[in-house]
Amino acid sequence: MAQLLYRIGRFAARRAWLVLSGWILVLALAGGAFLAFGGTLAQSFSIPGTETERVNDRLADALPDLTGATASVVFSAEDGSLDAGQEARIAEVMDEVAEVEGVAGVVDPFATETQRTEQAAQLDAGRAQLDAGREQLDAAQAQLDAGQAQLDAAIAQAQAAGVAEQAAAQFAAQQAQLDAGRAEIAQNRATLDEQSAALSDGAALLDAAAEIRTVSADGGTAIGTIMFDDDMFTLAPEVKSEVAALLDDAGIPGVTLDYSSTITSTVEGLIGPGEIVGVLIAALVLLLMMRALLPAVTPLISSVIGVGVGVAGSLAFSDVVDMASVTPVLGVMLGLAVGIDYSLFILNRHRKQVLAGMDLQESIGLANGTAGNAVVFAGSTVIVALVALLVTGIPFLGVMGIVGAACVLIAVLVSITVTPALLGLMKVRVLRRGLRDRIGHPDHAPAEIHPMRTGRTLGAAALAIIALLVIAIPALSMRLGLPDGSSEATDTTQYQAYKTVTEQFGPGQNGPILVVAEMPQPVSEDERVRTQVDVVEQLMAQDGVVAVAPAAVSEDGAVFAFQVLPEDGPSSAGTEALVHELRALSPLNGEIELGVAGQASGNIDVSEKLADALPIYLVVVVGLSLIIMVVVFRSLLVPVIATAGYVLSLFAALGAVTAIYQWGWLADVFGVHDPGPVLSFAPIIIMGVLFGLAMDYQLFLVSGMREAYVHGMSARRSVVAGLRNGRAVVTAAAIIMAAVFGGFVFSHLGMVRPLGFGLAIGVLFDAFVVRMVIVPALMHLFGDKAWWLPRWLDRIIPDVDVEGAALERAHPVPHSEPVLGSGVR
Repeated sequence: MAQLLYRIGRFAARRAWLVLSGWILVLALAGGAFLAFGGTLAQSFSIPGTETERVNDRLADALPDLTGATASVVFSAEDGSLDAGQEARIAEVMDEVAEVEGVAGVVDPFATETQRTEQAAQLDAGRAQLDAGREQLDAAQAQLDAGQAQLDAAIAQAQAAGVAEQAAAQFAAQQAQLDAGRAEIAQNRATLDEQSAALSDGAALLDAAAEIRTVSADGGTAIGTIMFDDDMFTLAPEVKSEVAALLDDAGIPGVTLDYSSTITSTVEGLIGPGEIVGVLIAALVLLLMMRALLPAVTPLISSVIGVGVGVAGSLAFSDVVDMASVTPVLGVMLGLAVGIDYSLFILNRHRKQVLAGMDLQESIGLANGTAGNAVVFAGSTVIVALVALLVTGIPFLGVMGIVGAACVLIAVLVSITVTPALLGLMKVRVLRRGLRDRIGHPDHAPAEIHPMRTGRTLGAAALAIIALLVIAIPALSMRLGLPDGSSEATDTTQYQAYKTVTEQFGPGQNGPILVVAEMPQPVSEDERVRTQVDVVEQLMAQDGVVAVAPAAVSEDGAVFAFQVLPEDGPSSAGTEALVHELRALSPLNGEIELGVAGQASGNIDVSEKLADALPIYLVVVVGLSLIIMVVVFRSLLVPVIATAGYVLSLFAALGAVTAIYQWGWLADVFGVHDPGPVLSFAPIIIMGVLFGLAMDYQLFLVSGMREAYVHGMSARRSVVAGLRNGRAVVTAAAIIMAAVFGGFVFSHLGMVRPLGFGLAIGVLFDAFVVRMVIVPALMHLFGDKAWWLPRWLDRIIPDVDVEGAALERAHPVPHSEPVLGSGVR
């Protein structure tokens, strides 16, 4: 591999414009493919095999109208309540939205409230009619009773007078009339009883749904609903854009209009001010390190090309692959961070060699074959960690892993081709002007290396371990969930819609639960209302339920759907408990199978599935770590130290994420206005990415220790030698990576912020605490034992020349000792 990279580096340096033109063409093709074939990005997440998915599949068969995506539109009066003119204009806007192709229908909030009022009035009128009917029947009954009394008296008189037989026919006719009257009254009373029962059922349903409102009690806020033909993953961006444009242009005087994230889930906000600041910080670090403009911008140019190709190319497949809106953001984060770092490693090695007097073309090839070889290996560990997300069996997470891995792969390819090309164009300007006069001069003798002081070193390590363990404590109470509107930026329409609904209608209105009841046999039309009342009453009896309303009944009467309004918001612990309680009710009455679906239910299922996948993925990552480190460092103890350090930095990062985003610590600093559960897939993404980066830093630091050790230096002195020779470039790389990741902490996309923070703080913990304090201390403590490997294992492990030592021996650098580690002297 080193020889191949050497040749690639020399070719790229000689044919720089050809290489750069080729990548620009690839970038243009990727961008064109995205524009031509790119599809929609979903804000929601689904996992096959969950209870919510099972219920959704049943709904797709029985009640397909309930399976499409829905969006809420919130109309708020700027002063007072909505007047008649504003209501009419709102109705017109909703009608215009209904005409958009792809919109299945809309719900006019005022028409709904009018219908509710009319239903209440009809119930009142029906009760009045029933009362009047009962009064009439009671009066008729009284007349019959009086007639019966008169008839009985007449019969008695006739019997006393001895003429009963002669009047028997007349008495029988009169008795028959009275009996017929009684029968008619009984029938009418039965009819009234049936009507009364129906009215009672209707009243019960209306009362149970009383808190599911579309207009607030003060008349100042109204919620309109838009139903789409397609679900969240297949809803075309053109449909969302057209709907959003109509709503944005509504311009209703005196009315503020906001809408939910269903309409706003696009790639807007992929790169915002925070991300740009992160890149600027990275540029500043490069400038301070290089002290020259051209070499400082080289890693930035490489990373931008890599990100453009990787992200645009990935988005080109979004029309055929279900892709979440956060997926390309992960690609941007990784592409920028590793693209800058990998290019920096090659650039730094080349600068050292040129300063030592090596021929420019030769130096570029050697830097690409040595540091570039390490870059390929480092990138491979990140790629393997991301592709390993497929073992979780969670489709959207697997897609995220593949996209992230593709972006890292592109970053590696760009680093080993574009970087040499740019170096070939720069020639000696790769060094600042003050250093060019010193090219070829023998370096000063390196300072004598002394082992670290054992007591001070172990004390610092112990303090570092204790600090990371303390920081990790909040992770013990970490609760996973998917974001709702409250996690969005405060100036976004989806946040404003969420908060307005919470204030005016209650938090549960933002995440109603859909309960599906499957009957043991179809229910006739006459019995459906009674069946609904029976189910509604049992649902209302559950703690945390505010309201229940029938949503739909299948044509055959076998499937009933109900909308349940929880007391708390969709991401709350109360709603999570309620979903489990509702599922525990099944079978209702011993025969009715209950299923729970809806946004809140789906988010809970996804979060629980992800939580279950965490231990499996951690075992896979730890196993990979141990295998990779054993092969690279030919040691048993070094991989254990490296892996334990990774686990420590991982849990410290998760603890910090929990403290800030769930507990609300330092909320103002990080813009956490509404603390809630930790993004459900953040831990597993942080786990995978941090693993790859931790192995990078382990490689660039500890490989220098091993190189010094195998060249005869004592174990403890080799620790200092490796640390001294690798810490400068690792420090710069870690700061750059943390800056890039940290820029996403203030992203406009709510889901991205905890990811950016977790990766940034994880990189800082791992690079500066684990790799530069704990690992050297433990390596110092164990001494020669750190490099022990059984002979039988040594024979079967392949010899992986990660640093290209053989290539370096064939192309020695003038005035240099053997290069240690990552190519940094």
